[in-house]
Formats: sequence, C-alpha cells, structure tokens
Amino acid sequence: MKKNLTQIIILSLIIFMGGVMFTGCSKADAVVESNPDQGDANRVSMNLRLAHFFPATHPAETLLVQQWADLIDEVTDGQITITSYPGQTLLAAPEIYDGVQSGVADIGLSCFSYTRGRFPLLEAFELPGIVYNNSKVASKAAWEGIKELDPVEVKDTRLMMVLATGPGDLFTKVPVRTLEDLQGLEIRATGLSAKTLEAMGATPVAMPQSDAYEALSRGVVQGNLSPIEVLQGWRHAEVTEYLTMTPFLYNTLFFVTMNLDVWDSIPVHLQETITAATEEFFDEVSIGLWDEQNDSALEFAVNETNQEIIHLSEEETSRWMELVMPIQEEFIKEMDALGLDGRAALEIVQKHADKYNAVYK
Repeated sequence: MKKNLTQIIILSLIIFMGGVMFTGCSKADAVVESNPDQGDANRVSMNLRLAHFFPATHPAETLLVQQWADLIDEVTDGQITITSYPGQTLLAAPEIYDGVQSGVADIGLSCFSYTRGRFPLLEAFELPGIVYNNSKVASKAAWEGIKELDPVEVKDTRLMMVLATGPGDLFTKVPVRTLEDLQGLEIRATGLSAKTLEAMGATPVAMPQSDAYEALSRGVVQGNLSPIEVLQGWRHAEVTEYLTMTPFLYNTLFFVTMNLDVWDSIPVHLQETITAATEEFFDEVSIGLWDEQNDSALEFAVNETNQEIIHLSEEETSRWMELVMPIQEEFIKEMDALGLDGRAALEIVQKHADKYNAVYK
C-alpha cells in the first residue's frame, strides 16, 4: 500500500512538472541565455510563430513574411526568429487578429475587413469614393493615418505595420459594363466592399479570399471585387473572363501585428531595433508589394487567359459614384453613434491620400 502511495505521489509530481513546463513554453518559445560577449548581460532567444492565410507560394509569404523574418533575424543577431504558418495552418483568416491577441499565434498577418465591426474607425481607410493612385499611396496613407488616429481598437496588440492593396476591380464570369449588368449578381466581398456592392444592386457574398476560387469555379458566386493580383496570385483568372476597372470602389488594409505580452518581453533595445528595421522594410518592400503583383497579374490575365478588360464610360462611372458616396456619410453617423469622431477620421484619410497621391503617381 505504501509502495502504491509513493508511486501515485511521484506520478502526480511528474504530471504537475510537465504541465508547468508546457505552460511556460506555450507562448513564443522564449528562453534567456548567457551571452559571453556581453559579460553578465542576458541574451534573448525567441522563436515567434506568425500566422497568415496566404498560400505558401504567394508573394505575401515569399516577399513580405520571409524577407521581413530574415531581416528581424539579422538585425537582432539571431535573438528573434520568426516561423511562418501560411495557408491558415495555424489560424483561419478571420481568427488571426484575435488569435494573436489571445496568444494562439505570436504574430499575425490578415485583413481588418475579415472581422467587420471589430475595427470600426479603421473602416474609414476602406470607404469607396476615396482615390488612391496605387498601393504605395494607400499603404502610406493607412499607416501614417493610423498613427495619427491612434485608435483604441488596435491597442490590444502591437501593430508592426499596416499595408494596403490600393485600388481594386471587379472580375466576373459575365460582362459588367453598366449598373444594369450588376443587378442581383452574386459577388464575393468582405467588409465595406459588401456594403458598396449592395448599394449598387449586386448581391455580396462574404468569404475569405482563400475560398473564392472554388466558389467561382462552382458558380456559387459570379465575381469578385478585389485587387487585380488575385487574378494570378489566387488563380482567379482561370475561373473568370471579364475585368471591369472600378478603382473608386475598393481598398483593403492588411495588418502585421504582434501579441502584446510577447512584445513586452522583448528587451527595449531590441524593440527599438525591430521598430526601426520594420519601418525601413515597410517603405522599401511593403508599400509597393501589391503594385508589383497587380501589374504582373494584369499581364497574366490578358496574355495567358484572354481576360477581357472593360473600362466604364465617364457617364457610367458617375452613375456608380452617385450610389456609393452616401456610404461616407453613413460611416460618419455610425461612428457618432459609437462615440467616435468619424468625420475627423475621414478627413485624416483624405489628407494622407491627397498627400501621397502627389508623391506616388
């Protein structure tokens, strides 16, 4: 009996210690090592898990995530490393922000629009009727504008950068040349894009980009409102035939954000190093990422899949704009109801859009 009791106690201690060890390593795999080059100073060793929804072959993984991870590894002398989990292998696209906030992932890349209502003030950057020449303009306007707004809704994580697609267009299985062609047409959309399409008489269908190829292929939806890069990066040119240029309808913001506890556990001097390197990377790589993809995808769609390009007439463009502009005033009223200054947010967006439209033409 005593022997059995002793065995039970030993087994309980093993289980308890195992639980402690598991809990202690569950977030960010951070350990502290002695650094002989700095005397008694401590050297941090952290491997951070980054979740996103893009395919492993997409430039968002190969050019954005991997290059940024390599940069952070380099500037921190290997103390901070990042392991990417693309293709929703760690978190589904709509779950990424909250997954980072709760610690399921240490870093996340996704769209604010995938959880509409979670970031009300930031919807100002995706409103229709605001002109962005390209993704450089949209990305700079978004990042600088968010810094100026300093919204509470994103303070539960550490935003590393925000980039944008810039203008998006409508690609469909049937031609869309007029508003009449759009009536009742089922179009994949998220966030404010859904509201925009609804205002013009289309039927928006909410789904992440990762589900849209199959939906288009099976005829569940007849089109997609997205940046042109989707035609190649997500192979949507294979399942659509027409591209209607509608640059006044669309802009989507992507975030790269880090768990606050993980960020706070990084020594201040490394935080400063990471911040400076990330800002430089943002200007050199991130802001133009979608422009490069859009140019490549347009060439691919026309030359490889014979996509027909449709340009709206000035008269037709005016008809579309007349229907979407009231969405800006609706936004202001919705923000007022939440106790937020929607008009000031919209003015900040327009100010930065005008500023960077003059820089990146």
